[in-house]
Amino acid sequence: MNPAELFSHEPNPLRLASGEALFKAGDPGDAMFILLEGALDILANGHLVEQARRGAIIGEMALIDQSPRSGTVVAREASVLAKLDTARFQRLIQQNPFFATHVMKVLVERIRRNDQKR
Repeated sequence: MNPAELFSHEPNPLRLASGEALFKAGDPGDAMFILLEGALDILANGHLVEQARRGAIIGEMALIDQSPRSGTVVAREASVLAKLDTARFQRLIQQNPFFATHVMKVLVERIRRNDQKR
C-alpha cells in the first residue's frame, strides 16, 4: 500500500519549496503528512536519519501522542503533501483499517532501524 495513492486527489495539498521546513523539533504536533511528490530530509539532533520519498508518512508520532515534534523535516526538493489533522486521521483509520496497519508498520520499521543504530 502506498498512502500517496489514497491522497492522489488531495483538494488542498501543502506545497514546500526546496529547503523549506515542514516543521522543526519542538513544534506542536497537530498534524501528520503524506508525501505525494518530492523528497524530504528528516533530521534528529541535526543529523540526517531518513530521506522520505513519495508515500512516506511524516509526523505521525507527535500526532498520535500529542507531543512536540521530535525532529525537523526539510524539503530536499520541491514537495507536495497531504495534511491530516487529528480528526481526519481518526476518520481515516476507522474507515480504512489497512491505513491504520500501514501506520503501525511504519512506526515499527522506524523503531527497528533506531534499535540497530544503538
